[in-house]
Amino acid sequence: MATVLSVSGSPSDSSRTGKLLRHLDARLAAQGHEVLPLDVRAIPAEALLGADFRHPAIVEATELFARADGVVIGTPVYKAAYSGVLKALLDLLPQYALAGKTVLPLATGGTTAHVLAIDYALRPVLSSMGAAHIVQGWFTLDKDLTAHEDGTVTIAPAAGEALNQVFDQFATALDRAPLLAIAG
Repeated sequence: MATVLSVSGSPSDSSRTGKLLRHLDARLAAQGHEVLPLDVRAIPAEALLGADFRHPAIVEATELFARADGVVIGTPVYKAAYSGVLKALLDLLPQYALAGKTVLPLATGGTTAHVLAIDYALRPVLSSMGAAHIVQGWFTLDKDLTAHEDGTVTIAPAAGEALNQVFDQFATALDRAPLLAIAG
């Protein structure tokens, strides 16, 4: 089974984005994958904003990316782009930190006006970082996510169906990735 890094790019500890990622983490773990959660907001601001490549938290995050076979990146959308904390982390990673990896980009936001943020803001960055395969991403409206005090999240049925489809594509791509590496 694969090792999956699950990156929450939300600056909020009560984020729907984070809860959605932890929901998907549980599904990946149930399939036998090793899941490594990373909340970017837990990285010290001075390391992120000061571009301190040698800071232990940045070194650890870089090592987590290197260890992963697949990466799920979730972000809230602010002003038609992914979050600033996520941008700060991606800027500090090696140029090809996603080389050979399968990536699932996810975004949450308050309006469908931001639905293209994945394709026009996030996907080009992930591609430039060498991702082997970026599966179809998914944007979920905040109103379709109900966060509960116990850390769980309920997803509206229609949004849940679509999310299940992209999740299944990611899981299938993870399972096929070792075969593609052998064939290549």
